[in-house]
This record gives sequence, structure tokens and C-alpha cells, in this order.
Amino acid sequence: MATLYVLAAASMAVVAVLFALLLFEPDLPYVLSSPLPGLEVPQFPGLLASWVDAPLHADSQVTLLSGGERFYGAELEAIAGARHSIHLEAYIFRQSAIAERFIDALAERARHGVRVRLVLDAYGCLFTPEACFERLREVEGDVRRYQPLDWGTLKRINNRTHRELLVVDGRVAFVGGAGVAGWWTDGTRGLPPWQDLVVRVEGPLAASVQACFMENWLESSGEILADPADFPSAGHAPGDSGAAVGFVVVSTPSAGRSTRARILFQTLVSAARRSIAIQSPYFLPAPRMLEALTAARRRGVSVEIMVPGRHSNHPIARRASRRRYGALLGEGVAIHEYLPGMIHSKLLIVDRLWTVTGSTNFDNRSFRLNDEVNLVVRDAGLAAQAREQFEADLISCEAVTLEAWHRRPGSERALAWLGTLIERQV
Repeated sequence: MATLYVLAAASMAVVAVLFALLLFEPDLPYVLSSPLPGLEVPQFPGLLASWVDAPLHADSQVTLLSGGERFYGAELEAIAGARHSIHLEAYIFRQSAIAERFIDALAERARHGVRVRLVLDAYGCLFTPEACFERLREVEGDVRRYQPLDWGTLKRINNRTHRELLVVDGRVAFVGGAGVAGWWTDGTRGLPPWQDLVVRVEGPLAASVQACFMENWLESSGEILADPADFPSAGHAPGDSGAAVGFVVVSTPSAGRSTRARILFQTLVSAARRSIAIQSPYFLPAPRMLEALTAARRRGVSVEIMVPGRHSNHPIARRASRRRYGALLGEGVAIHEYLPGMIHSKLLIVDRLWTVTGSTNFDNRSFRLNDEVNLVVRDAGLAAQAREQFEADLISCEAVTLEAWHRRPGSERALAWLGTLIERQV
């Protein structure tokens, strides 16, 4: 019996050590090995695309869609026009009126022979019952859970797909931070709908979003999507007009803890020469990213950060985020808190030339643990549209001052300390 107690104690100790490593594993430093060229030089798009292992495309149409009414409307319109395939991947797909509209639209297309495939994260959709998809499955719609919680996936339990994407016929794609839930249409707790951004892409860039879906479809179903009709832009030669060029960053954690998303964000912040504007619902940058932001400010770059205010859906994460404000405010970084409700937009604008949108948050989970997807575009026109949306949201914000930050209450400081224990997992 004594031997059993010893074995049990040893097992618990091993589990405790593994759990501690899960929470407190050191971050990679992400140090740039040499000075970066300017973001405006012609070769920079090709260099950055190579560093994140993404094919560079031109001749795509990119449209920013702000607010659930606009992006859900555009997505449902695209689904209604589908002729060959509809592929949807989501971290969040919750039972709601908007989810019912999506199921109805998907089932209608499936009845007409369109191949409908869904990949839903098993944890993000933990409380979405299988019955929600019954009528879609009745018409041959295929719904899979990513990393279901069982023994076979236990070693990868901390890897989730945080990607929110939709691809229709391989021609039109949507990428952003919004899943499918009533939060983006009806709001929560009597507050307005969540503010968010989604981009609509048509052209060769849509093929890269399709490839992103293909990766997690394979992992969820074991099936390689090899139908040429799913990639109508394959072999399309980039134009030489000098107009917008971009690429899709498909990010998943490597065995060495690095991700393409972190390389992308760290590089763009470090290369900025004039301005950086960030929107992030969960702003918990690692020390090296904080250093990159403050270093940008010291070299004269305007740095603006927009985050949720008191209506954040993760109060402890918000307080852990506010713990970082002092170093940023002290360097002259402008921090704005959104007041009306929850802002969930994920946006990076650099030098009013480069725009990054997608699913990645400025936090450890997005940079190290999750599967993410981001659209990166070099185009002054798109950056101007993104900046216009940033300024529209700015009207509903309150600026945080260093003096006010120093006066924050002891209860917030205590919750911020608690947040340090969990902030790497939120």
C-alpha cells in the first residue's frame, strides 16, 4: 500500500511540473539578426512573404467590412451564390439566431449539391451541441471538430484553431476575428453588439485562405482536398501593375515554440518608420514585443493602441493588460479604451501602407499556441480605409493617461497579479 501512495504522489508531482511548464514556459526572444529595410522599398513585400513562408499575390480585391450586420450579410450573400464548395472554419460557432441563419443557408446549398465542410474548434464550440448541425448533416454537410478532447489529442490539448474563415468556391474568402454568435449581432448583457472587422477577399489571395482551411480539414478528417475546382486561381501569374500586393499568413506553433504570426508582427513593428496603429481585444504582449513597441516610439514612430474598456469579456485579462501600460505610456504611446461595449477587432496598420487583419491577438496564446490566419496587404488605399475605421472607433474611446494609470485602485492591481498566473493561456 505504501508503494501505491508513493507512486500516486510521484505521479501528481509529475503532473504539477508539466502544468507549471505549460503556464510558465519561457518565451523565445525573437531578436532580429540584422537591420530591416524600409517598409516602402519594392523588395520588402517579397522579403516579408519569404520570412513567413507565404506566396505573394497581386490582382486581388480586398474589402474591409466593419460590424456584424455588414460582414454577416456579405458572408451569407456569398454562401447563397455558391456553386461548388463552401468551407467554414471557426473557433466560435454558438447557438443563436445568426447561427440558425448560417445553418439554413449552408443546408440550402448542400441540398443543391454544393459540398459543405465545417471545421469547428472542439474547445471554442464546447457548448454547441451536435444537434445544432443535424439538419445540415441530413443533406450531406460535413461537420468536424478540431482537436476533440480525448486521449488521442491530449498531448495537443493546448493547441486550438482560433481561425475564423469562410471560403466559397475557392474564389471568395472572408478572414477576420468574428466567429458565428449572437455577440456580434445582439450584444451581451444589454450592451451593443461587439465591434469587429472581417475582410472579404476575391482573387488569388482566396486560394491561400483555401489552403489554410485545407490544413485543418486534413487534421480533423484525414482527407486531402485535392479537387482542382477548389483552387480556381491556381497558377495565376501575379500582375505587374505595382498596385496592392499581399499574402496570407497561415500560423501554427512549431515544435520550437515559434509561429509565423509572431514573426510577422515582430518584424512589421520593428520595421515601422512613421506610425503604428493596433486594435486588439486581448493586448498582452511578451517582453520583447513591448520592447519593440517602445523602441519604435523612441525612434519617432507614432504608436496608438486601442483595447476594450470596462466592458471587456475577459476582466482579469484586461487588468493583466493594464499592468503593462506604464512602460508604454511613459514612452509616449497613446492607449485608448473603447467604452460602448466589447471591441473585438484585430488590426495592425504600419506606416499607413501595410494592413494586417485576421484572427491573431497581441497575446501569448495567439503568438505561441493557437492556429491563426492573417491577411497582409501592402496598399496605401486599403491602409487609408483601415485608418478611417480606426478613427471612427476612436470617437468612442477614452485616452488612458499615465497619471490615471498610477492612480488605479488596489483591487485592479491585485487582479492584475492574479492575471499573471493565467495570462499566457487566455
